[in-house]
Amino acid sequence: MPKPRVLVLALGGTIASVPESGRSAAVPRLGPEELLAAVPGIGESARIEAESLRTSPSGDLTVRDVTELAEVIRTRPADGFVITQGTDTLEETSYLLDLLLGAGGPPVVLTGAMRNPSLPGADGPANLLAAVRVAAAPQAEGLGPLVVFADEIHLARYARKSHSSSVTAFDSPNAGPVGRVHEGKVRIPLAPRHHPPPLQVPGERVPSVGIVKFGLGSGPLLPQHAAGHDGMVLEVFGGGHVPSFAVDSLAELNERIPVVFAGRTGGGELYEATYGFPGSEQDLLGRGLISGVAFDGVKARLLLTVLLAADADRPAIKARFAAEP
Repeated sequence: MPKPRVLVLALGGTIASVPESGRSAAVPRLGPEELLAAVPGIGESARIEAESLRTSPSGDLTVRDVTELAEVIRTRPADGFVITQGTDTLEETSYLLDLLLGAGGPPVVLTGAMRNPSLPGADGPANLLAAVRVAAAPQAEGLGPLVVFADEIHLARYARKSHSSSVTAFDSPNAGPVGRVHEGKVRIPLAPRHHPPPLQVPGERVPSVGIVKFGLGSGPLLPQHAAGHDGMVLEVFGGGHVPSFAVDSLAELNERIPVVFAGRTGGGELYEATYGFPGSEQDLLGRGLISGVAFDGVKARLLLTVLLAADADRPAIKARFAAEP
């Protein structure tokens, strides 16, 4: 049997960063061929081709960059895809690809590194090898984009960077990993039971969605916080709560643009019918705000952005957030 064909698409990031001559600070400048050359045995499980799409830190990537990446994945003939990029926004890239591509089709695997190639214990080669193995594995088909880090396999919907520097920085707080790479073998014992349908690629104008995080003593949302935005995401306390003195400003904003509230804890779901004080989840829902259910703020922002780009009305936005967990 011929080996599956895996296309590696490089976007830069720590995995591609090394110090420039005479300097100690690393910058993204390695191409995908150089990344692959540093990984012994990477061609054993797949026929690999590589292409550089960007050479940048991941904080410079945009929604438009990811929609173009999704189009590359849709149109290139391959049995699997591996995306290498910086870890700062990898959880967002993976989830946005999940929204745009949906399930089905060849495996799409995202990975990167926490230690650049000039540091002892650089993790990029091992992560890239594991990602290629997953992209070449038939059992990874139909799961939607996956994040592979430290030999763990995570669904893009749940994957989250939860540490600034650890090589085990990625986890899935509400689900856990769905599989592992063990002794070169791909094991995926847990598959999702359903996957919401993909959404359309944003048009020429990508909607602007702001994000505000509430803290102790936060006051009302001021007009300048929402200026120029088409939607707003609030990162709120606990099970879905805000200070009582902020509620009127949120309700007023929600009359103009859709407002989604998401938990700031990073795990668990918001309440729907547990608390009834001013600023509680029941109060916010009663005023027409939309629950982010189990989303954190950054992923809620991406989902709302794509829904607004698809001209979804408020009932459709609410239904999609409810369907995602």
